[in-house]
Order: sequence, then structure tokens, then C-alpha cells
Amino acid sequence: MTPAQPQRGASTVNPIAEPPLDPRDGDVRFADRRNAGRRLAALLSALRREHPVVVGIPRGGVPVAAEVARALMAPLDVVLVRKIGAPGNPEYAIGALAEGDVLVIDKESVRRLRLGPAELDAVVEHARRELAERSASRYARHRRLPVAGRTVLLVDDGLATGHSAQAAARSLRERGAARVILAVPVAAPASVQAARGWVDEIVCVQTPIDLWAIGLWYEDFSPTSDEEVAALLAEHMNRPFLQALMEER
Repeated sequence: MTPAQPQRGASTVNPIAEPPLDPRDGDVRFADRRNAGRRLAALLSALRREHPVVVGIPRGGVPVAAEVARALMAPLDVVLVRKIGAPGNPEYAIGALAEGDVLVIDKESVRRLRLGPAELDAVVEHARRELAERSASRYARHRRLPVAGRTVLLVDDGLATGHSAQAAARSLRERGAARVILAVPVAAPASVQAARGWVDEIVCVQTPIDLWAIGLWYEDFSPTSDEEVAALLAEHMNRPFLQALMEER
């Protein structure tokens, strides 16, 4: 499979630039995360013969991943990740922490913000506490599927900075995944280029030159609840084809 290429040039995610007036000018919004998952699954059909494990990044990535798993008749799982926000500005991501205490830090952001070791340690520790709290959630307590020696499709609802996806990919590698393929409906071109350094492949539906914000590319970008994630995992585990597949393995 040929990895997705940027469609019209490359750019970084710019927090200052004005958003495009109409994101449908050359690119098309997704109706919602499920619609995005179905469109993404159409690009991944050739991977069905590899019997991949589909792993969503909660919360928003799981409805997308569920559609991919359904189309590929593949098992569905999650990998827990927590964004690390800058001191005083938690929405500005400077890294991410994934289960297994896998830490990704954007050193350039740390340098630009002039963060000292104590400040950095404080926000990392805060992320650890938040990840521990998330680990106690209903959906996080289900039995993890084995990924050792398997192809893993890592799915999120979009790729902006890429910190969370990078931490998730490293966590899956540490669990023994043979191949990690990142699959997202929409991505910043510069992040697509960077991701090729830490996943085996990246597949995306579209790479708008000005991403601005992932939610802009969805008609409905309503928050995904813990209950919805738990329901999707339970629904998928009860599918007859999956039960038969897991028994065979």
C-alpha cells in the first residue's frame, strides 16, 4: 500500500493563521466520526488479509476505529494516551504520555517556551495522574488484545501535532507489534511527513494544507463519552465473526 501523500503542499499546524472560510473548497468534511471511519476503511481494505488488530485512541478515535474494524472484520482495542499541556496553557500540547509510561516530549516546544526541568517534570507528573485516572474508566479495564507479532492499525480522528499518536505507536511497539500503520481521516501535511519516522505506514483520507483544527473537518464533532467507547468495544466483542476468529487463534 502506498502511504498517503500531502495533496497540496506542506505546512505546520499554525495556531495563528486564520481558518479557511470553507473547508470544502477542494477537501470534503466528514459527516461525523463514523462516516470518517467508513471512508478511511475503504483505503485499508487490502490489509484485511493481514488479519490486523485495530486500535483506537480514546476517546474520539474509537468511533472511527470501530468502523474500520467492522469493515476489515478485525478485532478492536484501545491504547490509552494523555496529552501533556504547557504550564498555564494546557491546550497547547508539548508532548504525550501513553500506557506503559511511554513519554514523548516536543523538545522544540520546550525550548521555545523556556521550560525548566522542574516545570517540565510537573506537567509530566500531572499527565501521569490523569492517565492513571483514565485507566480506571470502564472501557480501560477490559482485557487487552495481544499485539505481539501482529500488524496493528492505529486509528485516531485526526493528526495535528502527532504527539499522542507517536506515544501510542511506541507503546504498541513495546508490546511487540510487528507493524504499526497509522490511519486517520485528516492530517496536517507536516505531521504526515514526521509520522513516517515512527510508524511503518501512514494512511489518511485527506491532508489539507491548512488543517487549523481537526474538528473543523467534521460536520458533527461532538465529544465522545466513556460510555460510548465502552459500548463500542462491547458491541464489537460480541460480533459472531470476531468470536470465531479469536477462537481460531
